[in-house]
Amino acid sequence: MKIVVDTYAWIEIFVGSEKGQKAKDYIEKATEVYTPDTVLAEVARKYLREGMKEDDVRDRLQLITEASDIRPINNEVALESARSYTLLVSEAKNRGQKAPSLFDAIILASARLLEANILTGDEHLKSFHETLWVG
Repeated sequence: MKIVVDTYAWIEIFVGSEKGQKAKDYIEKATEVYTPDTVLAEVARKYLREGMKEDDVRDRLQLITEASDIRPINNEVALESARSYTLLVSEAKNRGQKAPSLFDAIILASARLLEANILTGDEHLKSFHETLWVG
């Protein structure tokens, strides 16, 4: 099984929660593990905003980089992300949710292009057939 790991799942892994253990189990069983490069920025933003030391943030980013293949945004991902964002916005409106972020669309687009599942607990991605729910 191929999986794309989103920010939610990585954070839960670092927290050491039950959700994180579930995410870790999926990662260990996967044949291929990918993380979009934007997830690194989201993780860094969260921890720096919370006051974590930069060296500790770097250590966590390094762990993600060692545990998964970091996928950059290229032209194909950019176009699929734009299509995915439109879909996510429509789904969010139908569910009465706040608007999704472009990061959510990049996760969905990456999974679709890689023909992979999404490891997440993000409500915006919950209803998609690609989703492996840890939330």
